[in-house]
Amino acid sequence: MTANPQSTSVPSPVNSGAFRWLQLAMGIVCMAMIANLQYGWTLFVDPIDAKYHWGRAAIQFAFTIFVVTETWLVPVEAWFVDRYGPRVVIIFGAAMITLAWLLNSMASSLPVLYLAAVIAGIGAGSVYGTCVGNALKWFPDHRGLAAGATAAGFGAGAALTVVPIAQMIASSGYEKAFLTFGIAQGLIVFVLALFLRKPEHAMPVRKKQLNLPQTKIDVPPSQVLRQPIFWLLYIVFVMVASGGLMTAAQIAPIAHDYKIANVPVSLFGFQMAALTFAISLDRIFDGFGRPFFGFVSDNIGRENTMFIAFATGAVMLLALANWGQNPVVFVLATAIYFSVFGEIYSLFPATCGDTFGAKFATTNAGMLYTAKGTASLLVPLASVIAASQGWKAVFILAVALNATAALLAIFVIKPVRRNFIEGHQQAAETTVKARVA
Repeated sequence: MTANPQSTSVPSPVNSGAFRWLQLAMGIVCMAMIANLQYGWTLFVDPIDAKYHWGRAAIQFAFTIFVVTETWLVPVEAWFVDRYGPRVVIIFGAAMITLAWLLNSMASSLPVLYLAAVIAGIGAGSVYGTCVGNALKWFPDHRGLAAGATAAGFGAGAALTVVPIAQMIASSGYEKAFLTFGIAQGLIVFVLALFLRKPEHAMPVRKKQLNLPQTKIDVPPSQVLRQPIFWLLYIVFVMVASGGLMTAAQIAPIAHDYKIANVPVSLFGFQMAALTFAISLDRIFDGFGRPFFGFVSDNIGRENTMFIAFATGAVMLLALANWGQNPVVFVLATAIYFSVFGEIYSLFPATCGDTFGAKFATTNAGMLYTAKGTASLLVPLASVIAASQGWKAVFILAVALNATAALLAIFVIKPVRRNFIEGHQQAAETTVKARVA
């Protein structure tokens, strides 16, 4: 056991008050600028296929490469953040996301498209892991809310640009959309990176937060990987993320196969084509759900919130399986589903910080975030299942995964995590008393 009790030194003025909220806000904007790399991708699939006829499955493999690269390299990028601070890593990420979409705009072969996906994943992971980890360090007293608000930028960022991108693809071609938005997104991230920093001292946990299971011990990454609770969290993350990534990547092909993509839908005083309406609402609801469920989890507990969200997601996926060919059901069910799916990107980092401490929060949360990459491996499988069995079979599989995850959260993760925190706390106190004696 090499973990040491967390210090609670008094923060300097830049460690508190408005400054940390400014840091959070800048992180949110950076996340919004990389959102289209994942959530805007579905708009480009059919136009690319129409030009080169590579097939949806081959094109969607680029999405899998992107997600795997984005997630599995985050622990490496996070190590640099914990050691050198957020600024240099996010500047690097800004350069990578710009380069990736420049390559996408001129890619005339699958290898180039896949290379761009690798570069995009490196860039997005650098920004994502840095911003989430920084939020966990600045807000130990509101980890759920801070992680959720930061992740909301990634979830809702595409909502602001999905219509302009779709319009530019229709009017000027997907190549110009890649070029224009790639440069704009990268430039904004670069400028904001110049002002980001990590706390100078450990931020103290406020007393009220002790109502939640929250460790006082900083557990290093090498020890985290040996803990069963980490792998329990990892498995549940994969189970829930697989359904959401499949839906996000395939929502346009699903709508086209259901023959409702261009059917006008009137809701909330707006009228749009079902696919455009669904993607726009999905991003808004996704973005809102991340800080909302993070805030809820700060008050009722992480696992209780997971149970509510995962069970609701299972119900919405079941609705899509049975009535998704109705355009109104399609729009509403996907919106509600994404409102409860996106919370995994606030609850799991917050749970990780609560369980393993703040000092190594960026690296530890980054290791857990690789579960998203593992889940992305199921995205191409969804296309294969849909081709032979239909989309209903894909949705039913996702229902089963969400329902199982809900039960694991409340009946397995909750007691195991509490026992882990209490056991490590007692061990640390015993070690300190022995040294004093």
